[in-house]
Amino acid sequence: VLRLLDETDAAKERLGLHGSPSFSGVKDVSAALTRADHGGMLNTRELLDIAGVLTASRRVVDYDAQRQGEETVLDRLFTSLHTNKYLEEQIRSAILDEETIADTASSELADIRRKMRLAASKGRQILQRIISSPSYAKVLQEALITQRDGRFVVPVKAECKGSLPGLVHDVSSSGATLFVEPMGVVQANNELKELEAKEEKEIDRILYALSGEAASFSRDILWDYDILVHLDLIFARGELSYRMNAMRPEIKKDGSVYLRHARHPLLD
Repeated sequence: VLRLLDETDAAKERLGLHGSPSFSGVKDVSAALTRADHGGMLNTRELLDIAGVLTASRRVVDYDAQRQGEETVLDRLFTSLHTNKYLEEQIRSAILDEETIADTASSELADIRRKMRLAASKGRQILQRIISSPSYAKVLQEALITQRDGRFVVPVKAECKGSLPGLVHDVSSSGATLFVEPMGVVQANNELKELEAKEEKEIDRILYALSGEAASFSRDILWDYDILVHLDLIFARGELSYRMNAMRPEIKKDGSVYLRHARHPLLD
């Protein structure tokens, strides 16, 4: 009981001097780290949650650096936290958000995506020439480029099917429009599909590598999570004490407790 009171006292004092440390982003990552430790690949959300714990640890350690005066019961908790800015930045620089892996996550990924942009541009240029050509004006339902099954196509009037050689990927509900991939675009689209498969494979490799890196620090990360949760609870008690203008009870030698009543609506 005395230790808990000491913790609340120390937290209340720090709140008055420096405000509260930020515990945002602290999520339970034990299941993810256990799977990574067994060689599993974590998804982007799980890796970002791990980065969140690392960020919170670093922020709380920075907060503790402001400490002045005598040592308190909280010091051992603050000093037991680890920081791993290298892994934190590795994850955050590779994963921009839950849906996006950065081009700079690896040189291979950057190269694949550069080639993807070139292949997509090549296909669109061919299609642009087709929809801009007066000779195809009567063949096309509309002068636009769209996609079907990830392939670039143009809408062709059904009665003009043979006028634009290519692969039919879809038909409109009315049957009046065919979505045709012109033969000149097939090679560029095939190249794009192959590059998309390579991109997916490289992203998996990046996620596996980050998962393995996180697994190698799993003990430190799980320790930090427990300490951060403990500190969050302590500062919540300190915050409540601060808001209530509460006073610490006096515990006498015989074990009896003397409560000094600070007038407060919640206590009345």
